Amino acid sequence: MIQLHEVSKIYQMGSDRVYALNHATMEIRDGEFVSIVGPSGSGKSTMMNIIGCLDTTDEGSYILDGVSIEHYSEKELAKIRSQKIGFIFQNFNLLPRLTAAENVELPLIYQRFSAQERKRRVQRAMEQVELSHRMGHRPTELSGGQQQRVAIARALVTSPSLFLADEPTGNLDSKTGEEIMALFHSLHETGNTIVLITHDNQVAKEAERKIYIRDGKVMEVAV
Repeated sequence: MIQLHEVSKIYQMGSDRVYALNHATMEIRDGEFVSIVGPSGSGKSTMMNIIGCLDTTDEGSYILDGVSIEHYSEKELAKIRSQKIGFIFQNFNLLPRLTAAENVELPLIYQRFSAQERKRRVQRAMEQVELSHRMGHRPTELSGGQQQRVAIARALVTSPSLFLADEPTGNLDSKTGEEIMALFHSLHETGNTIVLITHDNQVAKEAERKIYIRDGKVMEVAV
């Protein structure tokens, strides 16, 4: 599903060229659960942005679902993001004025699904994260764990081929974090591909494979 070959992302800092990613190569197969782990400043956020088509490479190639996309336009990248990738963020990124169901529905509105299909998909996604009884509640009326479940439902609702989770337990207590990780395992068991970005080695160990980034360089280590 994901193939990065000799990928570099370079920033010009005065007269210096700084490699956020330095000839990184890795492969993630369809249906895998992989963690990408590294300390602050290691390059993992840059890696997430490239995998998620939020940024492009300066060197090297990126193939997603068999398609080389490093030279895609922003419009083409936006289409891939909306159709192929489900994003889950540390801060949930829910709109406070909308109910849980309305937050989950948003990606479907952007993709112009019919009202009937939107209703069906939202109901199913909320059931998958065990929050169908909280569909009418706004984010401020939900716990942190419930907000993250809504965010996961929002990622689920478009049936993406890839889930990209950035520090999904970072703002949660340990018990709630364990519940969210159990939900990721459930998603993985149904055949979904999950890439988890984290600085926490304990969270990273939940994945089948662990890929380590340091100073923009990639290496794989035993889980």
